[in-house]
Amino acid sequence: MTPVELSRTVLRAVRRAVDEGELRVAVPERVLVTVPGPGGCGDYATNIALQLARPAGQTPRHVAEILRPHLVGAEGVADVVVTGPGFINFSLRAAAPSALVEEILRRGSRYGFADGPSGEVVQLHCPHEVRAVVVMEVVARLLRSQGALVRTSCEARPEPEWQDVLGVRVDAHGRPGAPAPLDINVRPVPAPADPLPLGRDAARWALLHPAAHDRPRITDEHLVQREANPLFRVRYAHARTRALTRNAADLGFTAEPGPTGDAHAATHSAADLTAAADARVTPRTTVDLTAADGRAVTRTTAADAHAATRNTVDLTAADGRAVTRTTAADAHAATRTHTDLTAADAQAAPRTTAVPGPQVNEAHALATALADHPRILAASAARHTPDRLARHLVTVADAVLVFLPAVLPRGAEKPLAAHRARLALAEAAGAVLAGGLSLLGIDAPEHL
Repeated sequence: MTPVELSRTVLRAVRRAVDEGELRVAVPERVLVTVPGPGGCGDYATNIALQLARPAGQTPRHVAEILRPHLVGAEGVADVVVTGPGFINFSLRAAAPSALVEEILRRGSRYGFADGPSGEVVQLHCPHEVRAVVVMEVVARLLRSQGALVRTSCEARPEPEWQDVLGVRVDAHGRPGAPAPLDINVRPVPAPADPLPLGRDAARWALLHPAAHDRPRITDEHLVQREANPLFRVRYAHARTRALTRNAADLGFTAEPGPTGDAHAATHSAADLTAAADARVTPRTTVDLTAADGRAVTRTTAADAHAATRNTVDLTAADGRAVTRTTAADAHAATRTHTDLTAADAQAAPRTTAVPGPQVNEAHALATALADHPRILAASAARHTPDRLARHLVTVADAVLVFLPAVLPRGAEKPLAAHRARLALAEAAGAVLAGGLSLLGIDAPEHL
């Protein structure tokens, strides 16, 4: 469940409580869901009970207790706990990341956008200053992504080089003739120097990444292609996801959402198990036997193990950290435990194999960041804070760069279902990075 979906779940709970006469309030248009604050618990929390308490004529705690039965048992919600004066905390069920990945790949760079017009009409106005114009333009993009109708204006016509280099556009210059229902003045701290020498991408990032009340650093640090530069990390992470898709095509497989596996064990189909065995076991060390019930059983004899005394098999995790070395002596000592399979053994555990891959927390961290993207977009639009989106893209990029080394098969390993699932998760991350950079007006490169 994404934060946006959880917000809708809370709205439905409020609506049911109103319909059943438990609360007498106007149902709000939206509910803010955030990470729990001090004293909270679970994955997310909301202060909706505090908002409804005064119009309902009830204490926030009582409102929260009214809403709790409507939230417990909702799809994707494992537990609901009321803390403090009336904060509602949610623990979510562990959702299959494949559903999230499928949604992102289906929606592409528009993942997190509103499904349709919100009916909100906004007039943005800014002074004749380069940072103000850039920030206003991106705020307009964010609001439009959430379904708002937006018109922009500047006190004077923007300089031609602002349009040529930075790609900024405004709908009008001068004061608006008639006020809009929502009239917003965008006035960030001005840029201390001319950002145009940095070029479009670096200049826009330099102006957008700091919060509006912070003074931007207009320096060459935004051009440095090193890890210390957050813009480089974001664009590099996107380029890596695109390169992985090309590399996977060269290896003959494509993305397919599913379980990503981990460094300890993963469950695969019989075809995947056969492919893994083909990649790691030579024909000389195995013979085919037939069990009493007619099923095939693989047996490694002691003679075979002794014959391969000098051979070793390295199973290296794709992230390069965990290495397991099995010598022939080890195989001989563990003949009965691991390779001398009876029919009962084959039936009990025929489809489980260790598949090198990312630690569970690496894939989970990336999936969590991707699931949070719609909430970040909505909050960035509502609060007119493109810097929030920029920081979120850095979070996604950092999670991507840790996860990516585990995507492709290593050495003689053949592509398995886990590799296809990891590639799908990587492609989903690339779509989120591309969409976020596009909203900031920054190029998402295929190669870097």
